[in-house]
Amino acid sequence: MRVVVVGATGNVGTSLVSALESDPGITSIVGIARRLPGWRPGKTEWQAADVATADLARIFTGADAVVHLAWLFQPTHDPVTTWRANVMGSQRVFRAAGKAGVPTLVYASSVGAYSPGPKEQAVDETWPTHGWPDAAYGREKAYVERLLDIFERDHPAVRVVRMRPGFIFKREAATEQRRIFAGPLLPGRLVRPGLVPFVPDIPGLRLQVLHTEDAAEAYRLAVTRPVVGAFNLAADPVITPRMLAEILGTRTVPVPAILARSALAACWHLRLVPAAPGLLEMALKIPLMDVSRAHDELGWHPLRDGRRALEEFFEGLQRGGGMDTPPLASEEGVKGRVKELATGVGQRS
Repeated sequence: MRVVVVGATGNVGTSLVSALESDPGITSIVGIARRLPGWRPGKTEWQAADVATADLARIFTGADAVVHLAWLFQPTHDPVTTWRANVMGSQRVFRAAGKAGVPTLVYASSVGAYSPGPKEQAVDETWPTHGWPDAAYGREKAYVERLLDIFERDHPAVRVVRMRPGFIFKREAATEQRRIFAGPLLPGRLVRPGLVPFVPDIPGLRLQVLHTEDAAEAYRLAVTRPVVGAFNLAADPVITPRMLAEILGTRTVPVPAILARSALAACWHLRLVPAAPGLLEMALKIPLMDVSRAHDELGWHPLRDGRRALEEFFEGLQRGGGMDTPPLASEEGVKGRVKELATGVGQRS
């Protein structure tokens, strides 16, 4: 079986390539990335390609499955650029898969595609996917869901699977996620028990997370098993401010949502952090997901709980964790932080 992974060098892509490498039924993997990595797994050939411009149909020809993971989180101050890369780029991926006659398409959607929903009970995959309009990430994920609706209508012979994971963490992705969401002013080595003064207890801050390797295993199953449709992915338990405080050895302090949003907005407008305030709003409004379908039909069961995934993320922050791929490049110290500042916080692509 030949599998093409679009966006193979990031957080999920690297773990998916490893999962596919270990599957004897996978004979070859094509890893697609804008910048080629130094990492060289055995079954994988790398091709440099940008989803916005490359001849993707040529790359996809002969593939048994295409997994679309590529997503651009920055520049958050230029949503037109992320829209072109994420929405129009996804449209090009889908069209190329149809043109190349690929029999299986697996797309990385997200809990962020869901419309606002309850935090007291979990929703299944039929919950509306209209996103949160004030967050570019939510708007784009929701719009790509509609593009995939059209693709399924026009290509009924293609097996389409949509994965909707919660927030995904592993040790090696911690530096990348710090760069994308927190920026160069967060002292990662100081995010450890005993040094964090408090965790803000914001109403509605209840999130589902999972370890990247567990997410990758779900994608591998989606590639190799005859399933269709959408699958929610998350590990227990639900992460709350109190649990975060326990992990970091600190206390919680009640913070009104409007105050948290205003503080983040000020920092974003001042180019102090790359995460836009709409992202916090989205996190407070997305529903909790029922993952029963992934257990029952996909046969997926995470090996690590959500707390362990977060603990590994914080360990990666403290140690500057990374891999030999451009997105997951390890912490570069002061030189790297200065470079991030010089290229513009929230403006990098």
